[in-house]
Amino acid sequence: MDWFTAPDYWLSRLVLQRALAAVYLVAFLTAALQFRALLGERGMLPVPRFTARVPFRRAPSLFQLHYSDRFFAGCAWAGCAVSAALLAGADSALPLWAGIVLWLVPWALYLSIVNVGQAWYAFGWESLLLETGFLAAFLGNDEVAPPVVVLFLLRWILFRVEFGAGLIKLRGDACWRKLTCLDYHHETQPMPGPLSWFFHHLPRPLHRVEVAANHVTQLVVPFLLFTPQPVASAAAALMIVTQLWLVLSGNFSWLNWITIVLALSALRLPATAPQVPAAPLWYEALVLAVGALLVFLGYRPVRNMISRRQVMNRSFDPLHLVNTYGAFGSVSRIRYEVVVEGTLDERPRPDSDWREYDFKGKPGDPRCWPRQFAPYHLRLDWLMWFAALSPAYAGEWFGGLVERLLENDRDTLRLLRRSPFPPDTPPRYVRARLFRYRYTGWRELRETGACWERTYVREYLPPTRLV
Repeated sequence: MDWFTAPDYWLSRLVLQRALAAVYLVAFLTAALQFRALLGERGMLPVPRFTARVPFRRAPSLFQLHYSDRFFAGCAWAGCAVSAALLAGADSALPLWAGIVLWLVPWALYLSIVNVGQAWYAFGWESLLLETGFLAAFLGNDEVAPPVVVLFLLRWILFRVEFGAGLIKLRGDACWRKLTCLDYHHETQPMPGPLSWFFHHLPRPLHRVEVAANHVTQLVVPFLLFTPQPVASAAAALMIVTQLWLVLSGNFSWLNWITIVLALSALRLPATAPQVPAAPLWYEALVLAVGALLVFLGYRPVRNMISRRQVMNRSFDPLHLVNTYGAFGSVSRIRYEVVVEGTLDERPRPDSDWREYDFKGKPGDPRCWPRQFAPYHLRLDWLMWFAALSPAYAGEWFGGLVERLLENDRDTLRLLRRSPFPPDTPPRYVRARLFRYRYTGWRELRETGACWERTYVREYLPPTRLV
């Protein structure tokens, strides 16, 4: 079938596959370095406790069959190894069928992690990586030209990511319609980056232009992905530029990077396509069958997208083959932060020597400038933002965090930037207090060196000790 492949996109496929492998590598590295404190046998949300109450059919995972911390670590590091091999181009050195199988290995391993990840993995970029990773496994290697069906469906995922996010904004917070959301967003986003302070202090008229440009990029440009070249490439390039702007403005895990990966499916890079044989019949049949399955399953995210009760970041099947996306349908006007402190005093008093725990990415010390972590994802720091919005968001894991701080748990302390207590001297009490944070102005920054100013609001958790 002459129409089945698109030889002009062979370089686009190559860049897409290597970029996707890099995202996989970061995702598995994040899991390998953080899982013990979050999901391990002594973690805040242990996997064995989850699998005991959730059946395999609802959350397919290797860890439903067996779990130990050593087995989880083995799967995570195996995912790193396979991702690194794919990044180096191992799939191109294999037969076509073996290359497909190799690409399905990180998808299956990461699916196993996400499906037992609970609150730590309940974000849209997890499903987006899985949906993209499954489909991209059928892009082929050097033995065939890229299949048109797969390229089209990758653009379709990108369309749903962008258009769905645009719709959720218009239907959600009124500030998106008034073009005022960026007056608050850079200050109140979950994890600011090193440039977020400067983005916040851009002139307000420029913020209005940014919001309007965002609406155009998310509600108009996605339709151009399905037009002839070079228009489709121009649309993809515009989306990539927008995502890079977002990369500069905050830490959003690998959400922006996986969106850029998807945009590469529409970006026709200039290069001379090599001569490759026609695709084998079995490969054509396999790709068409996968495409038909995904089109059939895709009616559910479409129905959600056009619904007045649109929800964001939800998977419609346990394999995360089709999902709905969206971000920041509402924007907080005020930033709150939970500050966690401990003391060695026998009896806790307001004037006790309370020492603050420093997190890696979450704002704490007003003089500590935010750092760039994305695409690496600090899962505890991210959920601490939700904990500040409401204790209900942290009800299932915050108590476990406090308990492990009282024990000076080594794996938990590794998630932090610094503990105020020596390894052999755990605190007797731990408490949490809620503060309001705001960015300082230019004058305050020059005079104090602090990028944040914080004001005490109320007690979040009273002094607590081990029983």
